[in-house]
Order: sequence, then C-alpha cells, then structure tokens
Amino acid sequence: MTIIIALLLFSLIVFIHELGHFLLAKRAGVTIHEFAIGMGPKIFSIKKDVEYSIRLLPLGGFVSMEGEDGESNDPNSFGKKSMLQRASILFAGPFFNIILTVILLVPVIIYIGTPMPTFDKVMPNSPAQKAGIVVGDTVKSVNGEEVKSWEQLVNTVHSSNGKELKLEIDREGKTQSVNLTPVKNEEGAYQIGIVPVKERDYLGAIPKAFKMTGDMTVQMITFFGQLITGTVPGGVGNSVAGPIGVLGIVSDAAKMGIFNLINIAAVISLNLGILNLLPIPALDGGRLAMIGLEAIRGGKKLDPNKEGMIHLAGFALLMAFMLFVTYKDITRLF
Repeated sequence: MTIIIALLLFSLIVFIHELGHFLLAKRAGVTIHEFAIGMGPKIFSIKKDVEYSIRLLPLGGFVSMEGEDGESNDPNSFGKKSMLQRASILFAGPFFNIILTVILLVPVIIYIGTPMPTFDKVMPNSPAQKAGIVVGDTVKSVNGEEVKSWEQLVNTVHSSNGKELKLEIDREGKTQSVNLTPVKNEEGAYQIGIVPVKERDYLGAIPKAFKMTGDMTVQMITFFGQLITGTVPGGVGNSVAGPIGVLGIVSDAAKMGIFNLINIAAVISLNLGILNLLPIPALDGGRLAMIGLEAIRGGKKLDPNKEGMIHLAGFALLMAFMLFVTYKDITRLF
C-alpha cells in the first residue's frame, strides 16, 4: 500500500511540474501535442485539442510542444515564440514545484507548532529547576534584553559560554528575577534544561514556509555544487537516490504518518524544481541557458536541429546517471 502511495505522490509532484509548462505554453498559444505523466508505453490516453496520457513508467512526464526540439514552420510552434515567452514556459515547471513546496510546508509547520519562550517542561536537576523556574513560566528578558522568540532565547543561551544569566520571567502575571548558569549537553551546546510550549501559528506558518523553502534551496544548491566537484561527503553513489530509492524514502515516511509524508513530498518537489534549473542540456535550465546565449547573440538562434542534438546528448548522459543511481539503490537494498 505504501508503494502505491509513493507512486501517486511522485506522480502528483511531476504533474504539478508539467502543469506549469502546459499552462504557460497554452497562454503563449504554443501548439501542444501531448501532456503525459510517466514515460514509456501509454496505458491510458484521451484526445481533445491535446492528447492527455498516462504512461507505464512513473519516472517523470513531459509536455510535447511543436518545434521544441527541431525546426518547424508552424507559426504557433515553441521556436516561433519570443525569448520571454519561451523562457517563461521553461521556468514555469520548476517554479510550480517551488510554490508546491511552500504550500506543502504550511500544514507541516502548523502541525509541528512554533516553540515559544514559555516552558512546557523543566528537566530534573537542570539549571532552570535549581533556579526555581517552573512549568508555565515565560521568559521576558535575558540580561536586560527583551526576548521575543524561542529561537532568540536558545541563541542567547548557546552564546553565553557558561556565564551566569539573569532572566526576568512572567509567572501568572507577576515578574520575577532568577539567575542561572547554563551547562553543556552531550553535543557541547549550552542549555538550561527546559522544553518550550508549542503553539499553532496559522498566519506565521506562511512566511516560515517561504523561509524554510529558501533555506532548503541554499542547502540543495550547495549539495549540487559538491556533486559536480566530487566533494560530496560519503561519495556521490551514497548521497543520491534514484526512483527506487525515492520510493523507499516515501514509503518509510508514509508509515510514520501523513505529516511526515507531506514533508518528504515538499523536499522531493523542491529537489525536482532546483534540479531542473541547473544549466544541463535536456533540463529546463539547459534550455534556459540556450535562450540566454541567444540573447547574448542579439537574438540570433542556434540551429534548432543542432540544439536538439545537444539536448539529446544531455538526455543520454542523464539516463546513464539515472542507471548508475538506480544500480546503487538496488545494491543498498541487498
């Protein structure tokens, strides 16, 4: 059952990506032949103005546009559109994945809750307990500086270097002062031994989802840089996953609950979006790079057939890499 859930989830993420391309291509008036989810032989299709199909292998999808990988005399072909229109069509797929990431993270953040500088638990024999802090106390200031968030309190404690701190706390509407000295935990970070109350912040979850998406994007770009330079900790083969590995990850997340599954879906969606923006032939980023080169050349296009061959070669390399990571996935299973 979890494998079916994983396949449906991955197909949904691919669908959103291809929907971005499809909607912008429709808006630009491009002739579209097929909107497909999956690769390989068709297992279902319906023909209207466009053929909508589901294919056997759930490894991706595509929007087949007239004149995308070759010359065409159709005035509504992809190649006949302006640079801005073509760039917007290509960028739309990854952009839709990034927006999907934000949307998926919002309910996850709401479910997890936002930690507040109010204490839900005080650890036995901790500096907080010895100072007389009790459950329900709220930190108002540390060393005279107002505390506005749990993150600020944690950073203040971590940067104390074990020096005594003066806390102003609110206890049932009354302000009290306590002095305590943070101690190091097993990881070497300073702490005072408290667990925060977590509140459901419905409005605050939206900007936090954008921030989390931005932070993950930076991490992914850093990883892709390490991947290209061969400096990935643990080696390339052990740091990437192919379709089998992704299905395994999603299946494990499904067993742990719906919000774990949604969180993994957000990470996969962002990975798909950022990966497709890399300037690699056959990917959206590679095609965007070609449009950028066209702009530098003053609007002079590369020969469409030659460009198509470049993307075909890039696709072959990507498939070879996919086979490699799939092989690593299989070896990890055994």
